[in-house]
Amino acid sequence: MDQKNENREVAIQLTGVKKMYKLGQIGGGTLQADMQSWWARVRGKEDPNTKIGQEQRLVGQTFMALNGIDLTIYKGEALGIIGANGAGKSTLLKLLCRVTAPTDGEIDLYGRVSSMLEVKTGFNGEMTGRENIYMRGAILGMTKAEIDSKMERIIDFSEVREFIDTPVKRYSSGMSVKLGFSVSAHLDSEIMIMDEVLAVGDMAFQKKCIDKMREAAKKEGRTVLYVSHNMNTIRQLCDRCIVLDKGKIVYDGDVEEAIEVYLGRKLKEESYCAFTENDHEKWCKNSIRLLSREIVNDITNITAGKTLVLKVKYHANEHLDGIHIRLVLLNSNESIIGMAISENTIRVDKNEDGLITIPFHTDYLSAGQYKMRFSAFAINEYGMHDYFCVVNEFCAFSIQDQPEKHFGMTWSNNSWGNIVFPSFVIEDEVSESCHNHMGDL
Repeated sequence: MDQKNENREVAIQLTGVKKMYKLGQIGGGTLQADMQSWWARVRGKEDPNTKIGQEQRLVGQTFMALNGIDLTIYKGEALGIIGANGAGKSTLLKLLCRVTAPTDGEIDLYGRVSSMLEVKTGFNGEMTGRENIYMRGAILGMTKAEIDSKMERIIDFSEVREFIDTPVKRYSSGMSVKLGFSVSAHLDSEIMIMDEVLAVGDMAFQKKCIDKMREAAKKEGRTVLYVSHNMNTIRQLCDRCIVLDKGKIVYDGDVEEAIEVYLGRKLKEESYCAFTENDHEKWCKNSIRLLSREIVNDITNITAGKTLVLKVKYHANEHLDGIHIRLVLLNSNESIIGMAISENTIRVDKNEDGLITIPFHTDYLSAGQYKMRFSAFAINEYGMHDYFCVVNEFCAFSIQDQPEKHFGMTWSNNSWGNIVFPSFVIEDEVSESCHNHMGDL
């Protein structure tokens, strides 16, 4: 166990968890092969007719939805679970909610579980919204008095007050999500499990839900498990993330790195980057081609405040004058951070090969991985921009963290962004006025 986790209280412990579903029998081709496979299964042995190297998730009449999950989740942790469709995310949540049982392995839950796996999960359509709240609370072991004490908060948060005494079967999908989430978030449970529930709600309600889940984890010490294909909500809510693939955990750790693993777009950090045809935007005039970018600095040791020296090669296809170079900075999830533009312009001749040097200042950048977009353009007689070339590089560079600049704290891009503004000095005017008043006495 990591040293930083050895004193933390465990909320969920999974050890060697497997979930196998039976499918239609897939024959071995001959009666003899089918008998061999059947006898191996009876004895718990490996199927002798399985080809060497074959994917073991689908074997004979079984499908391994989860194939050996070892996972420890701590109290107060917000864990994101991501992966492609069919990776095993929903199966994992159903096991944790005891909707189904594992085929093998152990699951230990230290606390009551409140879940929302589908839009109307746990609701009786013939009962009203209010009655369903009482039912869900009773399932969690709460008394009527306890539920009554939370009823108004649940109704207010759900935004369905005027329909609370209407049968749930008449609710729209969005209304069902609002009530379902509100019930799960406010009733007394130590573990909250959510499966893509925010996809149906409106944007304002999504933000309110994320804030509520963050509050549940950080302030109330509840454990939150959240499955989503929306990477922005994963970033906003979670402080740890796992990636599932073919029933196995292929990554467990930092949220941004988990997203990069899931999307398969881990950027290479290289000082030299040659631009390919696919890197160039097709809609530009193609009057000039940017060929490569090189960072002269040692890219293994870049800290904020250093000036990056970039060397950009180009080839001109025609005579051009008054060309500006624009540099746009993007972070690891390809959100635009800012832009810099050359004060001066350059002139190129037809069939000319050249090299330009760009000094790029990193004074206020936070720790993290970045890449760049380069543009070559001129301002025409109408004040509009004529773009001759726009290229997106696939290489990246990283800014190293400097905790001493923010009072020993490790910088969090998810919480604070990518810009580190200068520190400031506060003036306590109330205290000064009090001191002056005491002096008069």
